Amino acid sequence: MFCSPVAWLILVIFAVQVGVAFGNAFDRQVLGQALGTGLWDVTANIFTGWLGIFPGFLRNLYLYIPLLTMGLMSREYSSGSIKLLFSSPVTDSQIIFGKYVSVLIYNLVLILPLLLIALFCSIFIKEADLGLLLTGILGIYLLICAYGAIGLFMSSITSYQVVAAMGTLAVLAALNYIGDVGQNYAFVRDITYWLSISGRADQFISGMICSEDLLYFFLIIGLFLTLSILKLRAGRSKVSPAKTWGTYSAVVVVALLIGYVSTLPSMKLYYDATATERNTLTQVSRDIMEKMDGPLKITSYVNLLDDNYGIGLPSQLKYDRERFERYIRFKPDLEMDYVYYYDEANSQLDFRLKDCNTIEERAEKMSNILDLDLKMFLTPDEIKERIDLSAEGNRFIRVVERGNGQRSILRLFDDNEKHPSETEISAAFKRFIVKSPKVVFLEGHDMRDIYKVGDRDYNRVAERQTFRHSLLTQGFDVETLNLAEKDMPEDVDIVVISDVKTPFDEVEQERLRKYVDRGGNLFILGDARRQDIMNPLLEQFGVTCMPGTLVEIKENDSPSLIIGRITKDAAEHFKPYARPYEFGYTVTMPDAVGLSFDPSKGFSAIPVIVTDSLSWNELQTTDFLDGTPEYNPETGEKQGVMPAVLALSRKVGDKEQRIVVSGDADCISDGEMSKSRNGYSSTNFTIVTGTFRWLSYDEYPLDTERPRPLDDEVYVGRDARKLVRYGWYGVMPIILAAIGITILVRRKRR
Repeated sequence: MFCSPVAWLILVIFAVQVGVAFGNAFDRQVLGQALGTGLWDVTANIFTGWLGIFPGFLRNLYLYIPLLTMGLMSREYSSGSIKLLFSSPVTDSQIIFGKYVSVLIYNLVLILPLLLIALFCSIFIKEADLGLLLTGILGIYLLICAYGAIGLFMSSITSYQVVAAMGTLAVLAALNYIGDVGQNYAFVRDITYWLSISGRADQFISGMICSEDLLYFFLIIGLFLTLSILKLRAGRSKVSPAKTWGTYSAVVVVALLIGYVSTLPSMKLYYDATATERNTLTQVSRDIMEKMDGPLKITSYVNLLDDNYGIGLPSQLKYDRERFERYIRFKPDLEMDYVYYYDEANSQLDFRLKDCNTIEERAEKMSNILDLDLKMFLTPDEIKERIDLSAEGNRFIRVVERGNGQRSILRLFDDNEKHPSETEISAAFKRFIVKSPKVVFLEGHDMRDIYKVGDRDYNRVAERQTFRHSLLTQGFDVETLNLAEKDMPEDVDIVVISDVKTPFDEVEQERLRKYVDRGGNLFILGDARRQDIMNPLLEQFGVTCMPGTLVEIKENDSPSLIIGRITKDAAEHFKPYARPYEFGYTVTMPDAVGLSFDPSKGFSAIPVIVTDSLSWNELQTTDFLDGTPEYNPETGEKQGVMPAVLALSRKVGDKEQRIVVSGDADCISDGEMSKSRNGYSSTNFTIVTGTFRWLSYDEYPLDTERPRPLDDEVYVGRDARKLVRYGWYGVMPIILAAIGITILVRRKRR
């Protein structure tokens, strides 16, 4: 094999491909560091993901192996040397295994550039994630070894090398596309999905070793080597065609049976080789799953007339199940079911169905388009007998059901990610084992409404079903309460008071005082021109809303738009603020007021959001659209860094009472949360996450953040980047070419 010009040509071409891909990817990291851009997860950025070099290799590997293996056995047939092998004291198995061992050794040489790259990265990348890197190389090696076994078999059935090469490409193409065959039929789905070689190395590249994928490669290799041995044996002995094909069939059936068993969740083993265990549930989620005893079922309700119908179609069930693979790992008996129906939905499909007059006609047309039987879909009346989904807008949802009857809902979101992440899924599970905190938004006095969707209201933050960061989707129970009509229930954990425009009466004050005295937590949001109403409410906590409106002069925006900065104290005390603080994110606060604090009331305070040092509380100007405010200390205006959000705490009995006060009620409103302001990297939703996690004593939203990757620096300067890049471009290919030419010349001289 190593005396073949084609084999050395493949080595050189692959080395060039590896060198160019890695040189460019590493150069991007060096250049980014030189330009002052903070590096993040360098190893993964180079080797995996959208710009990673490993996925690119997988797309091209199938082109190399057929050229390598096409002459392994076919050359023996065409030259007649097969007769010498048959007459020599070696068995059929030894012939095939000998050929295949040469393939294994050659493949090691083929991936040698990748191994040298791993060595290079271990030296020149700070804390390189070698587990991720070596696991990816292992996946590539197993893949080309599987290709080699297939190529060896195809070479053993013909004496024509070109036919062997084309046959290998055909088999590889079939194994790549067979995963999409018969996915609408449950009987065929498991078999064809397991047979597919497409994506089998993806988990290795991501740093995860799964016994199913590992066993798949061993089975494919063993299957085609066995078929090669049987073909060789059939060529040197007289065996009836029926017996030959029966033996082939038995080998294939045994391989499929073992493969099917390996796919059972209870039979799978996993090893996450990455430094941060990025492929595994975080410890918080694992703790939840350990307590999740008894049966657990996820039922997906798929509306044929909803935009997201495609997620749960029979052809997509295998891919959909992969979304919960991390949970199935820790809960192998997790059952997934799908219910299909059609009903009215607010979708974009109407343009296809505009000529349909009834809902039945629309459903029939959609089923015809998708080549599905309409009988598999429940009618609107039939689905309502089972479950009423009208409150969900008949959208695609999943209902999580526990054996004891508990239920929770998983929804899709109106963002780029769409599907619930670990945070939302684990929050739905945690509802089964821990009481969800009850959040009450006070109503009346023209406070912000959680059911309206106006710019000043709180629907998105409180109970918007399609907003990922809403309290409802993060594990909280959300209600409203009018203190004038009803006393505060004992099971309330957090009370939200927002932008009160008229004073509370004595009854409301007394009911609120009882809640505060028993140590209840609060989130209080004031606003400009509300100081006279808010200050009597806040004085018991030692907080005062400063007079006037906070302003800071900016070139393109209103002076009353405050760009709040997260404080270092907030980043150290409240984890949700740590990452935004590190990245320099801000909080936009229109028409805010400054806060002052008096510790004599028994509370301690931590500034969470503060203004710029050039901000001041404007007392004279009220029209910020046409007027230009000017700082005038003689009128009592104060300039400097002023708190816009404070976190207060004190001991009440055996618990810590926690209160968050904001000088702006618009910062978490629907309008501000959905607005993108040019020039500002705002993270207003962190106010919601950080505040309510602290007020719920870190119960919700769940902390599923992973440790910071340590590989955030490269030890190569800008001046040396070209040397590194061109070194990988040329040095390795030239060395391999020189070795190959030397071997070929010396062989020719002999």
